[in-house]
Amino acid sequence: MNVKVFTTGGTIDKIYFDAKDDYQVGEPEIGSLLAEANVTFDYSVESLLRKDSLEMNETDRKLVYDAVAAESCARILITHGTDTMIETAKSLLGIPDKTIVLTGSMQPARLRVSDAFFNVGCAVAAVQLLSPGVYVVMNGQVFDPRTSRKNVAKNCFERL
Repeated sequence: MNVKVFTTGGTIDKIYFDAKDDYQVGEPEIGSLLAEANVTFDYSVESLLRKDSLEMNETDRKLVYDAVAAESCARILITHGTDTMIETAKSLLGIPDKTIVLTGSMQPARLRVSDAFFNVGCAVAAVQLLSPGVYVVMNGQVFDPRTSRKNVAKNCFERL
């Protein structure tokens, strides 16, 4: 089975410096996470953006849409910042015949304590098992982007 991974940046790829507010979005971490997990399926990783999702705009979402729509692989995993992940997922709803899963993390993958590894693992399983459609996978759950949101106060995703 083949999986195409697109990366857009977000907390999963952040590198923090002296203060939490001083960061940059680094190289995509998902390749390292998948290698450490010793996955045995074929996959490829393509970096589309290196942005905090709050900085993403409609032009960026169009770039993601165009890349996913043009991709021949039917199973797509996208790493994305959590703040606007739902918006990007909704923008992909018109793409037919593909299973598209977006995931990210609340803490950078480079940190010793992070939800990145778990979220990526759940997303990898989801992209292989779910029917065609667009999904958000966070906190051990699969969400429909049309009926879910990020609850900033609780630091998790939830159904509306």
